[in-house]
This record gives sequence, structure tokens and C-alpha cells, in this order.
Amino acid sequence: MTTEVQLHRDGRAGRIVLDRPRALNSLTHGMLTAVREALDAWAGDDSVATVVLTGAGERGLCAGADIRAIHDDAKAGGAGARAFFRDEYRLNALIARYPKPYVAVMDGITMGGGVGLSAHAGVRIVTERSTVAMPETRIGLVPDVGGSLLLARAPGELGTHLGLTAASMDAGDALLCGFADHFVPGTRLAAFTAALAGGEPAEALREFAAPAPAAGLAGQRDWIDSCYAADTVEEIVERLLAAGVPEAKEAAEQILAKSPTALKVTLAALRRARGLDSLEAALDQEYRVSCAALDAPDLVEGIRAQVVDKDRDPHWSPATLAEVTAADVDRFFAPRGADELGLAPAGRW
Repeated sequence: MTTEVQLHRDGRAGRIVLDRPRALNSLTHGMLTAVREALDAWAGDDSVATVVLTGAGERGLCAGADIRAIHDDAKAGGAGARAFFRDEYRLNALIARYPKPYVAVMDGITMGGGVGLSAHAGVRIVTERSTVAMPETRIGLVPDVGGSLLLARAPGELGTHLGLTAASMDAGDALLCGFADHFVPGTRLAAFTAALAGGEPAEALREFAAPAPAAGLAGQRDWIDSCYAADTVEEIVERLLAAGVPEAKEAAEQILAKSPTALKVTLAALRRARGLDSLEAALDQEYRVSCAALDAPDLVEGIRAQVVDKDRDPHWSPATLAEVTAADVDRFFAPRGADELGLAPAGRW
């Protein structure tokens, strides 16, 4: 059992604490295994009524996967990263179907893999410190951990905007976009989690939750819905630049800094996810896409530029949107033969 996940009992609550605070609690494979084993054990333990997920330290729940480890493994062939994705996505599906209340406290930074451990929970808490994002296009990847489905189901085209730009959501925006359910002020958080030791989550929420803060994205729906309704990334960028809105111009600039391949695959993934009927189906699709990304150049290059060398100067291949063909995009969604995620239908538990 890894020391990077602390497990303990607090009354009738099983507590899971991600404990890599110096790395913003980024996920290793061992951490995924520890969380999975705890959930499996507590599912059949009548003395555990509620599971509570939090992160150690003051900065956040979880900044995502340990992408430096993924970078190194991808350069060596990607077998370890594929195994990581497989176990991570299966854990995401388990959380969504967990038979007991699973309370995720998304305090501070909650991104990527952290969203996968929290945004499929039965009870999803944000605070005024929350910063929630699916930032995968920054590193040449595509929103995963069920994030493609969450983004696809966000109101209007908000999910397309967030997926392509990798923009962050505060508490109000996370609630608006369906990544969270309840707002608990930071000053009440300790009392809220303490109350879960002996009471039901609904009771604790009645006592400690507060009205949701305003969602900034709600006031930008006009230009977002209009611009991102386009069928191609190129046309989305054209509409953003022509919108005459400073925020739209900034969004276009953010998009154009990302991997052209990741952008086109992300748009295709979000459009396809709208037609999927379950989280499991979305995770199956994401597994194909993520494994294909391990075989493409932009993921290693994106992590190099953002995390390894930190020069913030990625050299994408292909370098422009025009060079990314429909065939290039389709390859990311191709069946993988024996190497499929193959999740059980919804209702596993």
C-alpha cells in the first residue's frame, strides 16, 4: 500500500486523503491502486456509511496524473501509461456507480485526473478556492477520465470552449457546467467533513452548504454558443476573432497555442460524446484516444515544454490546423483489437 494515499476511519466515514502535497497530489499508479482497493473493501463493509475524498496540503485536491512519469514512459513505448489509463478509467467508472455516498471535496486545484476522482462522485463539493479544469490540450492530450462526457453535457457550447482552451472554472462555473453539486465555504469545510463521521451527507449539506456564487461563464453564453457551434476548429477560431469581444479574441489566441492535432481530436471527441449513453461508453472512447496519443509526437513534446524543460515553446507536429487531416483524427478513435478498455455496462454495482 502506497504512503501517498492515507486511508482511515472517522466514525462511519471512510476517509481517502491524497497525500503528495508537494506535487499537488498528482496521481501515480500506486495511488490509483490504493483508492481502488479501499473502495472495493468499503463497498461491502456495513460499518462504513460514507466515503470522503480530500487532498493533503493547502493547494488543492489533485492536479491530475503524474505527467512527467507519463512522458518518460511514453518515450519508452507507453506500456506503463496504457496500464495507468486502463486502471484510472476503470476507477472513474467505479466511483460513478459506487453503492454508498461518495463525497468529493474539490477544494483548491482539481484538474484532469483529479476531476476523474471527484466529478463522478455522488456528492461533489466546491469552495471559493476551487479551480477546476480539463487542461489536457495544453500538453497535446485530449480531455479524458470521463471529462469528455462532462464537457459534452455542459450547457450550450460551454464544454467546447473549456475543452479547447483548457480554461479553468471557479466554483460558480463548475456548478453551472455540471462538474459540481454544492458550494461549501472554506470556513465551514472542516465542520462539514467532521459531520460526515456520524451523519448523512444530506444532513451535513443542509447545515453547512451555502448559496452558489455567480457563474461568470453564464454571462458569456451568447458569443460562446455562437462561435463554438461551428463544425471545425478553424471555423471556431475565425468566429472568435470576428466576434468583436475581447474574451473571444483571447480564447482564439489560447486555442491557437495548443496542439493542432489535440484540438481537432478534442472537438471530435466532444461531438461524439454527445451521442453516447453512458460514462462507460465515454471512457471506452477516451481509452482509444489516450492510447493513440501515446503513439503520436505531441504528447511527449507538450509535456516536455510545459513540465520537463518548462520553456513553454512546444513544437507541434503537424504545426498547423490545416495540416491535420480527417484521417489523422479518425486514427485516434480506431478500435484497438484486444487492447480495449471494455467496461461493463452501467449499473455494475
